[in-house]
Amino acid sequence: MLRGYAMIISFEVENYRSINNRQEISFVASSLKDCEDGIIETAAISEGRLLPALLVYGPNAAGKSNIVKALNAMIRTILFSQTKGQPEGSIPTRTPFRLDPAAKEKPTVFEVNFILDGVRFDYGFAIFDTVVAEEWLYSYPHRTPRKLFEREGQKFSFSRNLKGRNVVISHLTRENSLFISAAAQSGHDQLSKIFNFFDSIQIETSLSMSGSAAERRIKDEHNWHIDDAVIEYLKEINTGVVGYRTKDRELSEEERDISKKIGLALKPIFQEVDADFKFHSSNDVEKVIELEHRGVDGYKTHLPIQLESAGTLRLLSALPKVLGVLKTGGMIVVDELDLSLHTLAAEKLLRMFCSKIMNPHGAQILTTTHDTNLMEIECLRRDQVWFVSKDRFGATEVYPLTDIHTRPSDNIERGYLQGRFGATPVEEA
Repeated sequence: MLRGYAMIISFEVENYRSINNRQEISFVASSLKDCEDGIIETAAISEGRLLPALLVYGPNAAGKSNIVKALNAMIRTILFSQTKGQPEGSIPTRTPFRLDPAAKEKPTVFEVNFILDGVRFDYGFAIFDTVVAEEWLYSYPHRTPRKLFEREGQKFSFSRNLKGRNVVISHLTRENSLFISAAAQSGHDQLSKIFNFFDSIQIETSLSMSGSAAERRIKDEHNWHIDDAVIEYLKEINTGVVGYRTKDRELSEEERDISKKIGLALKPIFQEVDADFKFHSSNDVEKVIELEHRGVDGYKTHLPIQLESAGTLRLLSALPKVLGVLKTGGMIVVDELDLSLHTLAAEKLLRMFCSKIMNPHGAQILTTTHDTNLMEIECLRRDQVWFVSKDRFGATEVYPLTDIHTRPSDNIERGYLQGRFGATPVEEA
């Protein structure tokens, strides 16, 4: 059983964008006698088993992406409410359900159950437009809840199990920011670990990526380096890419002139912040990435990254995050996994998470998708398939395939396309 790694048990959200009533996504494995290959065993929960991957299906505008946005909103509130929020004013991540006038008067609620270093935790908060209404953190060291702290408005309650300068930090916590954010900012040992857990969750929401954007990401996040494992993956799915190189490209006179004009235009802005700012004209060259391809009779050529397909560009963007999570454990969330990706490319990614060899640390992936072919991957269990639809009031509802009676021998893809499980465009026609 895994102990030293971070894993999500469940995520709940209420009154956010198209979500009205509380909705839950759970990674807890059911008792189904389906494929056991990817099951993550853990002693931290009574069920003892978690899933490495969840796929969320549903028609356009049903709210699939809002599940991802909700988790992203929760994380951003945790990370930035104390450091980037204004002393007074709105909480930017607060976006209540708009099709019910009563929702504006109700809080938006986020809650995550997770495992960190072998211990289960339950953390959540409720927010209005300008104030945090509630915040709480419980641990389950022996499968029974133990309060670490609770908050109602600006009233805080701490248990002796939470060490540190809790009262002092509570006085520093603004009414529109989270205590856990203020605690991490103040160097609180216990709560910084919780804060860092949320900071480690990778969210990949870019729907498309240009060559220049992919190049910038490689430059900024990976110092111009493309991991060998990324290249190997691109080889295996027959993208034609077998390597890469960086080279200096000489700028044209027009490009140098434009760069200089932009720099001069920005100079006064930078000097307002730093009076000693000096403008330096652009270099005559810029570094670029070219991907290596093999052609007829082994002929080798290098092509600018801008000439690659949308699918290759998205893989170049997402794969370092995916492979990083697989190496270390943790969580990645991908909105629209299938966008610009062939079924086989998406399938290979999912197989990595369902393999104990490729995924030794219990890494997890949550993804939305339209690709029904993925339902028939033999390593995918029925409890890993979830659906999103809208009720008659236009509110998003989330439910697992296991809520519907199926047999192991059923063709899940066919049943879904026939409308047996709901959450299809057919039901809205």
